[in-house]
Amino acid sequence: MEEQAKHPVRTTEKSLQLIAELNRLGEARLTTLSNELEMGKSAVHNHLSTLEKHGYVIKDADTKTYRLSLKFLDLGGQIRGEKDVYKVAEPKIKEIAEKSGELVHLVVEEDGKGVYLCRSKGEHAVDLDTYVGCRHHMHSTAFGKAILSHLPTERVGEIIDQHGLPQVTPRTITSRETLLEELEQTQERGFAVDDEERLEGLRCIAAPIRFDSDIIGAISVSGPTARIDDDWESNEFVSQLRRAVNVIELNKYNV
Repeated sequence: MEEQAKHPVRTTEKSLQLIAELNRLGEARLTTLSNELEMGKSAVHNHLSTLEKHGYVIKDADTKTYRLSLKFLDLGGQIRGEKDVYKVAEPKIKEIAEKSGELVHLVVEEDGKGVYLCRSKGEHAVDLDTYVGCRHHMHSTAFGKAILSHLPTERVGEIIDQHGLPQVTPRTITSRETLLEELEQTQERGFAVDDEERLEGLRCIAAPIRFDSDIIGAISVSGPTARIDDDWESNEFVSQLRRAVNVIELNKYNV
């Protein structure tokens, strides 16, 4: 369960709300931000000026609009580059994409959601709404179920309590009992599937990555139902993922 700060700092909270709003809008004037956040213009200006001073916000002198700076990308890139799973898995992600021709992702769990660390597009890959750093619910994705299947049942329950089981498509699992049964099956066979559960017309297959006894991520292959067969056990992508995970887990000793 997510822990609430006992003594939240209101100034910090306001700055974070401002950053989130700028991220949502892309760019905005001072008046727009003041109205959207229901904060006084003076307070908004002070927050923006502070963020600008430290390089997190850029102000366009001509349009008088504010936007987030690429400093966030710099920070995110450094954080990603320090993760061992990214160091050893990134080459395999590109290799699978090239061989399969499909879209391949490397995902880790953070705060109960799946975070995309790396993506690579093969020659025939579909263009999905994914990008490095974006987050998705775990229950409706193959990578999410691959990770959840190796987490303690108590932790899975906490994630469900925190984020719920929202329905994304008619095929999304929305029952706790059904999800737990699916996770048990996933663990037994060693890979997870998403059969049009996040996007209609799309299937995904994912394999968990473990360093020793810890689950540290998953890699997935995504493609149209016309190209990814639902005869899972004989699916060619399953064997590709298994081979890649084997190499990744062995290469952990080299980082």
